[in-house]
Amino acid sequence: MWLFFGSLLPYFLFIICKTRKSLHMLQQNYYDESGRYFWWIVKNPKKVWLELDIVFVFLGLLYFITFDISLFIFIGFYLGLTFFYTRKIKAEQVKKPLVTTARIRRLYLTITIIYMIITILIMHFYNETHLYLYYLFLGILGYLNYFIVFIANIINKPIEKLVYLSYKYKASKKLKQINIPVIGITGSYGKTSSKNIVNDILSIKFNTFATPKNYNTTYGLILTINNYLDKFSNLFIAEMGAFKKGEIRKSCKFVKPTHGILTTIGQAHLESFGSQENIQEGKFELIESLPSNGIAILNGDDPFQVDYRLKNDCQVYWIGVENHDVDLYAFDIQLSHMGTNFKVKFKNLDEVYEFNTKLLGKHNVYNLLDGILLGYLLGMNINELQRGVSKVKPIEHRLELKKLGDIHLIDDAYNSNPVGSKAAVEVLGLMPGMKIIVTPGMIELGEEQYNLNKQFGTYIADNVDYAILIGHEQTKPIYDGLISKGFAIDKIFILNDVKEAFPLMRKLSDGETYVLLENDLPDLFNE
Repeated sequence: MWLFFGSLLPYFLFIICKTRKSLHMLQQNYYDESGRYFWWIVKNPKKVWLELDIVFVFLGLLYFITFDISLFIFIGFYLGLTFFYTRKIKAEQVKKPLVTTARIRRLYLTITIIYMIITILIMHFYNETHLYLYYLFLGILGYLNYFIVFIANIINKPIEKLVYLSYKYKASKKLKQINIPVIGITGSYGKTSSKNIVNDILSIKFNTFATPKNYNTTYGLILTINNYLDKFSNLFIAEMGAFKKGEIRKSCKFVKPTHGILTTIGQAHLESFGSQENIQEGKFELIESLPSNGIAILNGDDPFQVDYRLKNDCQVYWIGVENHDVDLYAFDIQLSHMGTNFKVKFKNLDEVYEFNTKLLGKHNVYNLLDGILLGYLLGMNINELQRGVSKVKPIEHRLELKKLGDIHLIDDAYNSNPVGSKAAVEVLGLMPGMKIIVTPGMIELGEEQYNLNKQFGTYIADNVDYAILIGHEQTKPIYDGLISKGFAIDKIFILNDVKEAFPLMRKLSDGETYVLLENDLPDLFNE
């Protein structure tokens, strides 16, 4: 018996390696929130079912082999499997590695208990003549590791609920003690940019605190309040994201926003929301959660906001660029590769005021208008607002201009939506010299994904000299869009790894060269 259990050591070594990969995918799918991990398994049969350990099926042949030889075959099989699997993982491009949080550690414990129970049961009923059955059964369990992790996540849900409630209670108590105005920001696109821009403008006068990175779920807000928010802040700016209806309302019920900004309503996460109407209603949950004396700032150029029948009596203000029948609009917008200049007109003021920013692109003017109008309503004067806009810092991975040797990089890695991607390509088109785009396209757009990516390809064709596409299957619609516009085939390059794009862009560069890095898909979308 002990020889048999000794032979399982390489097997469990392999299970550790594979479990880490499975947990990485679970974490990137928000721990199966809204069934994201389950649907990732369903939609990625090649990644789930065509793993190296599929050859476990041959373990059934051990029925015809003697006990000693079976042990050596099993040991050699899983040692070799672990070696090749480890090499494969090392060769993969990992953009965001697994973060070993307390929740991940609890999942590791549950998974370990599952495998221990199975091992103990085998020990209890061990019979040498059934050796091949034990090996075959263990091979099946290893092969189905993604599902073992799925089951462990379900088992842990009651524990995670208790952890969540304790953290939430602590955060609620702290928020009540601090008792400061909360500015909620949501929308299909531009949430993080708007949050950072509003924070930079308001910080000229106020001691503001904004949610870090993309902590925009209810749980992210809880962590932010518990770990970062302090009593010295007098404004809390909370970004709010969602994958389905009800999630923003849940966040609002927790932080109780007094002010709300709705950026743009579009088709981001159309797949999980189910319909454009659901997206519209889901985003307006922020505005409809405001108190009667609350302040909402909406976009007068967005038909999904203008046409919505608001079920709230809060104070509503509008910004716009095309629409001038609003409380604040921008005009005479001058775009260049150095930044953006524009003029604004307040509805209740006679004067026209000029603003300058280092930010690139017309779409950022909307976010700046949100910050300008909110700052004005909170008591900032024009001089403070102008200084605030001029001091707004480029946002990390959102049209952030960088240098890579002689190449100018426009890092827009966080964008994955039709509006933002088009705006980024237009910014690239403003640049002098050679223009190259590197992109894997856009995701989570439901049935419209092919059409929107093909349309994206047509925008690229009008603005770039070379297109480097990442992922053959993912970028097929972009390729079709490029070809439909007569873009030269010899100027299109298709790679499977974004790392390969860097030596290629250096080879293609000629004199002053600008490269747009448009979108960087999470590891779970790697081909």
